[in-house]
Amino acid sequence: MALSAGRVLGVDPGSVRIGISVSDSRRTMAFPRDAVRAGDAAIAAIVGIALEEQVTSVVVGQPLSLAGASGAAAQTANAFAESLAEALLMHDISVARFDERFTTTTAARQLHLAGTSAKVARQRIDSAAATVLLEAFLEATRGDDERG
Repeated sequence: MALSAGRVLGVDPGSVRIGISVSDSRRTMAFPRDAVRAGDAAIAAIVGIALEEQVTSVVVGQPLSLAGASGAAAQTANAFAESLAEALLMHDISVARFDERFTTTTAARQLHLAGTSAKVARQRIDSAAATVLLEAFLEATRGDDERG
């Protein structure tokens, strides 16, 4: 999965909120951003963030089942990723999909271990999950970047 160099935007689609995170330019770390409200304006908002952050790639979480199968949630995420890819095409920003199994669980555990209250965790969980997704994606593609 070869990608162009530059920052990457992580997107964890949900039915209420869409988690957002962004990598550094060296693709070694991911940082959460405010979540975007799901709905009609979500694609435009994410395109705006992608341009503001000057990313070259976007990775969208694909919620597969424990067995790795693609169910209704994955189909919804794929449709979202296709719409986002179409909107980003004119900006020459590529879109990839990446398995997001366990990202929300991992993010919730990390927030709990950090001592985050349940109320604050509910507000941050979507972008924390996007950060877990993006970190996993960066790790999985790190060898691709080094090989060129």
